[in-house]
Amino acid sequence: MINNIAIIGGGAWGTALAHCIALTDKTIRLWAREPEVVETISKYNENKMFLPGIKLHSQIKPSSELLTVTKNSDVVILVVPSQYFRHVSKELMQSITDETPIIICTKGIETGTGLLMSEIISDFFPQNTIATLSGPTFASEVALGKPTALAFACGDKNISQKLLEVFSKTNLRPYISDDIVGAEIGGAVKNVIAIASGVTIGRGLGDNARASLITRGFAEMLRLALAKGAKKETLTGLSGLGDLLLTCTSYQSRNFSLGVELGKGKKLEEVVKTRRAVTEGVANATAVVELSKKCGIEMPIANAVAKILQDESSIEQAIKELLARPVTTE
Repeated sequence: MINNIAIIGGGAWGTALAHCIALTDKTIRLWAREPEVVETISKYNENKMFLPGIKLHSQIKPSSELLTVTKNSDVVILVVPSQYFRHVSKELMQSITDETPIIICTKGIETGTGLLMSEIISDFFPQNTIATLSGPTFASEVALGKPTALAFACGDKNISQKLLEVFSKTNLRPYISDDIVGAEIGGAVKNVIAIASGVTIGRGLGDNARASLITRGFAEMLRLALAKGAKKETLTGLSGLGDLLLTCTSYQSRNFSLGVELGKGKKLEEVVKTRRAVTEGVANATAVVELSKKCGIEMPIANAVAKILQDESSIEQAIKELLARPVTTE
């Protein structure tokens, strides 16, 4: 039986998962780096920093001490920003045994190395069972009990069935896969394409442009995933196309809304400084482009987003270059 669950990451998604699972009478310990998150959850059963306005289950036990949170845990769920993932994984070496399964809920690719989160965690925990939970999810909707379907990827489907006890009797509906790489590529690339989608709206380029961009962005996602050994059906499922559609079309998406502001003419620094939560697509644009070059594939939309974010290209220039690309087969 899985009863004691450690969730590492007190952002909106980590908090929503903690609340969702706590409703099934499991013991939930939540690690957050921010003292304000620990304090407000402890005192008011609310994460006022990242998930304000939602009353959380009183059995969630927040702490800023990793050892306290992970001690005697049946499973550890990692929900930290991708560019902090390596640091936190290293810290966890002091408190997680080889027998403890690890579920990755972080979406991203590490800048500088091009490594997926599963590749990073496997360096530190080569003996542990690793799984990934990914799909079209807004934290607030999960915390409010709204039905949500996701992909649950694990190399061993028999172990998957056991780990799915974590989400039994919740509003989450997982679908099993053995393609961790595909699930992770989908979750990382969609954030970059969502920024581009937001730019089309902020710039007033029209629905035609947005639909075309999302479709061609999906083609880029698929090319990268296949180059990394993923399965096509994973990318046409919840962790690929499903997550892409949600993130590219809703103002609830931090990446889409950032793109909208950029499209309206705001500078990246101006938008980012008003936000507490991490916008994963900003760092991941560079990481995605780096990985695509390693894999020898072209990702012109992702490359355009990276150039805009690095102030190496204006939006007008990026559009001009995309439209000037040689005609090719779809």
